[in-house]
Amino acid sequence: MKRSIIQLLILIFFAAVLTGCSKGEKSQDVKILNVMTHDSFSISENLVTAFEKEHGVNIRFLKSGDAGAALNQAILSRENPMADIFYGIDNTFMSRALKADIFEPYNSPMLKNIDESLKLDPQNRLLPVDYGDVCLNFDKAWFKERGVRPPESLEDLIKPEYQGLTVVENPATSSPGLAFLLATIGHFGEDGYLDYWKNLRNNGVLITDGWEDAYWGQFSAASKGVRPIVVSYASSPPAEVHFSEKPLDEAPTAAVVGPGTTFRQIEFVGIIKGTKHMDLAQKLVDFMLDKTFQEDIPLQMFVFPVNRQAQLPPVFVKHATLSDEPILISPDLIARNREAWIESWTITVLR
Repeated sequence: MKRSIIQLLILIFFAAVLTGCSKGEKSQDVKILNVMTHDSFSISENLVTAFEKEHGVNIRFLKSGDAGAALNQAILSRENPMADIFYGIDNTFMSRALKADIFEPYNSPMLKNIDESLKLDPQNRLLPVDYGDVCLNFDKAWFKERGVRPPESLEDLIKPEYQGLTVVENPATSSPGLAFLLATIGHFGEDGYLDYWKNLRNNGVLITDGWEDAYWGQFSAASKGVRPIVVSYASSPPAEVHFSEKPLDEAPTAAVVGPGTTFRQIEFVGIIKGTKHMDLAQKLVDFMLDKTFQEDIPLQMFVFPVNRQAQLPPVFVKHATLSDEPILISPDLIARNREAWIESWTITVLR
């Protein structure tokens, strides 16, 4: 009897050991793919779950501050990469990212569905995922009630009738602020943009540290603020409709997207050198550029998909506008001059 009990205990012990080994082996089969990104990244969970199930992988999104801060972390950790993929570098930081040489080239088959104007890296180390125009937005009701014509150009902002009406973001601390500074450089040239900013300062422009304070704190259409003109995005009007507590037939705001008034931001994804999961990383990049993921982007991050086959949601079709002639400045030129441009702006506008 004792022998039988001992044998039974031995069998239970070995069964437990084998079960533990089996579980350990099974967990090792599920790989982890780390994606470093900025804090504004968002995508539907069901899409992520579907990709994970199809490929037997767990995806971890490492939100690491704004795009510049996240890129700094990726560069500093290049010898021991924190992630397999980086999403969210835009064309204002692109050259810096490529100069750091932390990305693997990848010619995704999805590139065939993307317009050539959005492909800024011939080696495809960074592949375009989405884009949008940074531009002036205005409060429709404010201008209608006062019988004042809404702004149509950058030059309008320095006219007497627009004195004290505009709020913009600091280019040293804000991504849309930097994009708007680049818009003025592209429009007025390196020899003329500072004169424009002097006139803008003399006409009572308000500078805030970031977009949230400008839009939600100072913009009359979105807050108790008294400024009816703000630097935001061409996709802000559909966002106002989408998030409105009451159904709206018309957006309460409008974007100024005339020739030479907007700066086009393009965001990219890249596979980080040193990844141990190259095949999975490539599959995830393909997934991000494919139609399903691309159609999820507009209502998640309120930017435009790069894939020509992706359909825009109705609220974008009805209320979003893009510039036919946006300002584009080469990433190399931005990289060479970014700090000098910001310093000159700071001296001219804030000191």
